[in-house]
Amino acid sequence: MPKAHVIGLGKSGIAAAQLLKRKGWTVTVSDRGTSDSLQRQQQQLAQDIPVRLGTSFDPDGNTDLALLVVSPGVPWDLPNLDRSRELGIETIGEMELAWRHLQSCPWVGITGTNGKTTTTALTAAIFQAAGYNAPACGNIGNAACELVLSQANGKPHLDWVVAEISSYQIESSNSITPRIGVWTTFTADHLNRHKTLENYYNIKAKLLKASELQVFNGDDPYLRSVASQWPNACWTSTRNEVDLKPFAYLDGDAVMVEGKKILSVSALNMPGSHNCQNLLMSVAAARLAGIEAEAIAHAIATFPGVPHRLEVLGTCDGVQFVNDSKATNYDAALVGLASVASPAVLIAGGEAKEGDAIAWLQKIREKAAFVLLIGEAASLFAQKLDSVGYSNYEIVETMERAVVRSREIALKYDAATVLLSPACASFDRFPNFEVRGDRFRQLCQEFLEVC
Repeated sequence: MPKAHVIGLGKSGIAAAQLLKRKGWTVTVSDRGTSDSLQRQQQQLAQDIPVRLGTSFDPDGNTDLALLVVSPGVPWDLPNLDRSRELGIETIGEMELAWRHLQSCPWVGITGTNGKTTTTALTAAIFQAAGYNAPACGNIGNAACELVLSQANGKPHLDWVVAEISSYQIESSNSITPRIGVWTTFTADHLNRHKTLENYYNIKAKLLKASELQVFNGDDPYLRSVASQWPNACWTSTRNEVDLKPFAYLDGDAVMVEGKKILSVSALNMPGSHNCQNLLMSVAAARLAGIEAEAIAHAIATFPGVPHRLEVLGTCDGVQFVNDSKATNYDAALVGLASVASPAVLIAGGEAKEGDAIAWLQKIREKAAFVLLIGEAASLFAQKLDSVGYSNYEIVETMERAVVRSREIALKYDAATVLLSPACASFDRFPNFEVRGDRFRQLCQEFLEVC
């Protein structure tokens, strides 16, 4: 049997290993981590899939490998991956592995710096309301390889795959060609991995160039500045502007596509102007797929929102608690803070990223009554707040302490909202933003249920 190795024991790595085993490969897995959560995940794999924790993959000791599959969180330019390619070991990402088994099914591939998750969830909801078996996967919902396994296990045939695809996943995929590609936003992010803005842009553009049909957010300044590079794309905008000639746009409260009203934007029960942009992109993708207005309107009217992205958890003593753990960079956190009622008590921090924090800091000065700082970035964020003359902050370090203090401070400052919007990755304390958001929700529910 051919041999394969999977690097990374997260959700994607487990699904990739299980799929390869199902397809007749001899499979091994490694992960540099040794956490309790990884040890629990290790137990999910069959006994005949060996897993080594606390070790890095050694390509020179595995020259008989035919395939190396890399989980999304593993940097694509690690020396051992470069060495694997030199040795002729085919090296791909988990998303590419899934595509090779699902390419007979049309895909909607959604990428962008921010807005991917909400747009993916909205798009999947619309397709499902139209009667399609169209699950969301990638950075949301299932790992892509889990969908392949579901088909192998006799689950209903997939009509569409709606995939949130990060730059990491595009980088490690050679042949993904979606029927419809969607680009939500573009700002500086992940530069510690991609090095330059140009390189980051080119990685994103790779997916859209491979897509048969393309949807772009015309409200995004950077994407709009490169519109001439995409002459055949379908643009969306919250404004009906002559120079852009958007395919989908707003006319007052009406969501319009090519001059026809599809639904009222007020049907979407999600705060923030950015969600109007997400709605337009989802509607545009649905119309390109031939979905009728009635199905689109029904899906939006019944859409419950997205966990960890401005997720309203409840209200206690007149203060609303909101989980925005998905805000892993300055731009997303700025949008989150701009979308909630003020004055707000903001919980921020985690593993800091590169990026321009000026606009986010200004929004804090405008809307935040107090800031509670957690995680590794706490001291750095304190310095940034000091630099703009903002002194209403406290370093509390842990999520547990932040939630306790947020209730006390919210009452003191008559705050309308307590908002977890970290502006950071989660990896200093949590395996991903979902676990971070789940912990915040759990801590809040302990008092929201009895408040």
